[in-house]
Amino acid sequence: MAKLTKKRKEALQKFDKDTVYSLAEAISVVKNISNTKFDSSFDLDIRLGVDPRKANQMVRGIVTLPHGTGKTVKVLALCTPDKEEEAKNAGADYYGLDEYIEKIKGGWTDIDVIITMPSVMPKIGALGRVLGPRGLMPNPKAGTVTMDIGKAVEDVKAGKIDFKVDRYGIVHASIGKVSFDDNKLLDNAQELIQTIIKLKPTSARGTYIKSIYASSSMSPSVQIEPKSVTTN
Repeated sequence: MAKLTKKRKEALQKFDKDTVYSLAEAISVVKNISNTKFDSSFDLDIRLGVDPRKANQMVRGIVTLPHGTGKTVKVLALCTPDKEEEAKNAGADYYGLDEYIEKIKGGWTDIDVIITMPSVMPKIGALGRVLGPRGLMPNPKAGTVTMDIGKAVEDVKAGKIDFKVDRYGIVHASIGKVSFDDNKLLDNAQELIQTIIKLKPTSARGTYIKSIYASSSMSPSVQIEPKSVTTN
């Protein structure tokens, strides 16, 4: 068994790990037990009653958090010359096409999101080995393959995130920073959870939201009572 660090011991002493908290209470607890020197991310792990191996039970979507993520997101718009000005005005950090495709082929991935156009996707397909493992591959379902480049860039900068259930049936998402006001974290959490509820597959049976845990960077996790957010 791994030895507990001093900071983790201190954190565990500040709350009862066997208690199931309401969403509002859990936010307060996580903020109280976070002791990093940097502004930690505030994360949610939501276990769903689905079987991701079945195509009709895959849960994937996008949500714009009301108060953003607190992160500075670096956006690359891979677009044709006629769309470059639109991307620039919307706040894209990088915009262009062939020169950035070559940079990526050379291993450059100093970006958080790539937004592109349907007509450009054939060129980007060859970058799958570089972008895929880093979660950077544009996807129409995530809103990152579109003709409306400007709006897509603005949405990402405003706090739009995409999420996808993993092979264990869990959605992992960062919904802000520990420094956020409690009410802002509450709003962001509710927006994400309600979006996931709306995406419930018709083929899913039994309890849909099985468990919810909140944590921050390197903090213990705190269990949330799903019924404090929704009824199953």
